[in-house]
Amino acid sequence: MSGTGPVEPGEGTHDRAAPDAPRSTPRRRGRPARYYGRHRRAVLATTAAATVLTGGGYLYATRPQPPPAPPPPHPSQVVDVDYLDAVPGPRDAFRFAVRLSVRSGPPVTVTRLDQPYDGIAMTASPAAPFRTKAHSARKIIVTLRVTDCAKAPRNLALPFLLVTLRNTRAIQAHSYILGTHYARDLSHALQVACSNDSG
Repeated sequence: MSGTGPVEPGEGTHDRAAPDAPRSTPRRRGRPARYYGRHRRAVLATTAAATVLTGGGYLYATRPQPPPAPPPPHPSQVVDVDYLDAVPGPRDAFRFAVRLSVRSGPPVTVTRLDQPYDGIAMTASPAAPFRTKAHSARKIIVTLRVTDCAKAPRNLALPFLLVTLRNTRAIQAHSYILGTHYARDLSHALQVACSNDSG
């Protein structure tokens, strides 16, 4: 023999120090293994379907949610009350018309309509409560009668009406200043009603 390198065993020889290769022993197959062997395609298809359903369920549960719809506006933000003009009526009363309009949002119900001054009684037609839909207006006839001239105001600069409004979001009591035309007409009506009063 010539050359260098490890010594290799010859034919028919083997290294006695090396352990023998493990012998394969026949394994007993249990019931699940036998079932899998016979129904492998069905088992794989069922497993794949379950995996897809689980993944789909997870994706559905974690999908981004659309933001919630903004709440409707407060009723006082969408309602306007405007003085129209004096209306002919009984001699002992001051009658006038206002327009209540709802610009947007859900319908608004007027639950109360009043004035803040002692010595004056008020009625309205239609009487509260009444409802007005969005993008519509309602004409209201208000009648004021002086019940006590001593308590009735004089020379009103900014008279207003108290209106309680309700929609699906809130109930609000709000004061509506009806402007200088209303102030002038109301002051004149009060002066006429109390002109013969001594005190």
